[in-house]
Amino acid sequence: MEEITRSRQLPHSLVQRAKIVLLAAADNNNKTISQELKLQEETVGLWRKRWLSASGELAACEAKNKALRQCIESVLADASRPGIAPIFTPEQICQIIALACETPPEHLSHWTRITLAEEAVKPGIVEKISPTIANPV
Repeated sequence: MEEITRSRQLPHSLVQRAKIVLLAAADNNNKTISQELKLQEETVGLWRKRWLSASGELAACEAKNKALRQCIESVLADASRPGIAPIFTPEQICQIIALACETPPEHLSHWTRITLAEEAVKPGIVEKISPTIANPV
């Protein structure tokens, strides 16, 4: 763990989380750790809980040095975040870009976000679209 906290190659977040664990192991409370590392107490608590909940996994890796390091880095890594589902399919995006590359209708001198959004809905490229998303190319 101390090797991780001294690393210049590892991500800062990983180094910081290793410091949280070491300070917690030294019987510091969340408030003390948060003040020392300039973090929110909730952040310190979150990583302490995650470390404790992984104690079984870490104990299983303890005998192997390389495996232990990988387990530690895995426990201290960010959890995956799936995000929201895409609003438009790749085909719809291509069609909107193609539309933006076309000459606008005769009554327009150029595309605006609003007119491009309106024109994308007319032929059924999309059911609805916000003008802030329909940014011309």
